[in-house]
Amino acid sequence: MNVSPSAAEADPAGLPPAEAGPAGFILRRWGVVEYARTFAAMQAFTAARSPQTPDELWLVTHPPVFTQGVAGRPEHLLAPGDIPVVPSNRGGQVTYHGPGQVVVYPLVDLRRLGIYVKEYVFRLEAAVIQTLEAVGVVGFRVESAPGIYVNLADPFQAGLPAGPRQDPFAGLGKVAQLGIKVSGHCTYHGVSLNVAMDLKPFLRINPCGYAGLATVDLATLGAPSDPEAVAERLAERLAHHLSR
Repeated sequence: MNVSPSAAEADPAGLPPAEAGPAGFILRRWGVVEYARTFAAMQAFTAARSPQTPDELWLVTHPPVFTQGVAGRPEHLLAPGDIPVVPSNRGGQVTYHGPGQVVVYPLVDLRRLGIYVKEYVFRLEAAVIQTLEAVGVVGFRVESAPGIYVNLADPFQAGLPAGPRQDPFAGLGKVAQLGIKVSGHCTYHGVSLNVAMDLKPFLRINPCGYAGLATVDLATLGAPSDPEAVAERLAERLAHHLSR
């Protein structure tokens, strides 16, 4: 349940203007912004929030950047080249952000919502799956590999292939990445969904620490791929799942 903002909390210094978002969330549209700037802003926001601070959703597009999670190992950076590598305190390994990718950062008080981290991740993934459904794509989870995947042979009809699989990623493509941090029961970082982007930088890394993992976007799959429309849908689904 969200809480109405006080005048002092409505527009913290350095943040984009606040607007009324779905399901009582505050929504902030950052546009194109350096990863390091939003990283610092998320940390400051989370450190300063109180039990009365309303939850927020930040919609972001980052210039090309590799981010390395707390578990990140240098061997998963194959050839970063001219793309900067920024250490992050989110979970997981290395991933890529760039234009044409929708990034949403939910800043949510889990204690107030009444859920734990495992349930939070499940709800993030559910929001992505439902966002993909809206453009006709079947997205699904892979056990012990956070994020959302598609069946490359038939992304509009088929789910996870049945039966035992020696390679859990055979025939699959990753379309959305998750990475979160929880501090004082409050979340930051979030989810990125590949919409219509240059996918070549993913070849410079082992995405999320998995060598050879295929990465796809909606445009490559042949699905509707308007980043603004996808961002609105994803924000609405996230707010729906994180407001009760």
